This record gives sequence, structure tokens and C-alpha cells, in this order.
Amino acid sequence: MNLWLPAPTDLTLLPDEIHVWRIDLDQPESQLQNLAATLSSDEMARAERFYFQEHRQRFIAGRGILRTILGCYLGIESSQVQFNYQHRGKPVLADTFADSGLAFNLSHSQGLGLCAVNCTRQIGIDLEYIRPMSVEALAKRFFLPREYEMLRSLSLNQQQKVFFRYWTCKEAYLKATGDGLAQLEQVEVSLTPTEPAKLQITEDWSLFELVPANNYVAAVAVENFGWHLKCWQY
Repeated sequence: MNLWLPAPTDLTLLPDEIHVWRIDLDQPESQLQNLAATLSSDEMARAERFYFQEHRQRFIAGRGILRTILGCYLGIESSQVQFNYQHRGKPVLADTFADSGLAFNLSHSQGLGLCAVNCTRQIGIDLEYIRPMSVEALAKRFFLPREYEMLRSLSLNQQQKVFFRYWTCKEAYLKATGDGLAQLEQVEVSLTPTEPAKLQITEDWSLFELVPANNYVAAVAVENFGWHLKCWQY
């Protein structure tokens, strides 16, 4: 389990650091109203498209808290943060903030969210709740032969966690590069139940695995090496 600390009031992001924020998406109504007031009209329109109230509220919490976090780094109000969207819908800071060099990525699963932030480098994060499901067919479809055989060699209890470790590592890399899930089977990852994951597709990226809460796994992929990881609790 990673150590998640309260963020300091004088928050500073050094060039060799990655900050990962753990976000509780199940916020009280009063806080949701405050967060909703910071969202843009297109974000609120997107929130209203969710059929279930729970999903709508979690979207508002995630996007509002993301704005708050980015506003802290940029030294502006959260409502002043502006986004552009890449061709697959990945949000990035608007060109107005290009000089900051700030890069970020957001992931959520169930009631938990994670936001990864760094300077200048492409970064991706993925978070998954470990839930009971038949993983072998999915692994055969999306994993490389060596990954699939490794998974099959494990007990059923081990297979669940290892499957989601593979998945988060692959998706974190694809989110960082901007590629979609169609490329999932082209991203090779080596790992075992006792050894950390490594990207085999490239030698120019770092991969960090995280355990943000019980029954969750996550991974961060970022260009280059020599990073120091700091984990903050929002």
C-alpha cells in the first residue's frame, strides 16, 4: 500500500517529480455544488448526460477536484482552468497554459479517482477496481501469448489481481501516448505475482505500480527515467 500524505500548503512540483493524487469521488452534496460551480458549460452538459445520479455526481467530483488540483499548480482559481481535447477525448491544458509545461492524466474506478501530474513529459495513469470476472477470455483476446500463458499458470485467486495489473500497465502507457485500446495487445508487459511490472515495448519509459486502496490496482507510465513519486491525498 502506498503512503498517501496530505499535500503541503506550499505545493511545488520539481522537474524530476511525479505527483499522484488520490481522490474520493463520493462527495457530500454541499461540496458537489461547490465543485459544479467551477465547471464549464460543456462539462456540465456532459455530466447531465449520465443516466444514473451516482455516475453524474462522481463525474462532477472528479472534474471539479481535477480543476482544483491543477489550479494549485498554476496559481489560478479552479474555474479559470481551461482544457483542450485530443482526438480520442483525452483532456490536456489549453494552449494558454503551454508555458507551464504541466502534464496530467486522470483515471477513476467505482468511487475512487487518481490524478497524475508532472512537468513536460507525456504521462498516463490507469486505475481499476479488482472485481470478480472471467478474465481468461479477455486475456486471450488482449494479451500477448507470454502474458496469457503466465496468467493461466496461476491459481484462480491470483489470476484476478494479475489480470488487472496487466490491464492498468498497458492502459496507462496507451493513455500517455494517446493511443486507444485497439493497441492493447501490442503493449508487452512483464510481471509476476511477486515482481513489479516492466514495459517491454520500449526502454524509454518508466512504469510505476500503485495500490491506492484495498481491492484496487493502478499504474503510471511516463517518458524517461529518474522520477521521484509523491502520493497526495486530496
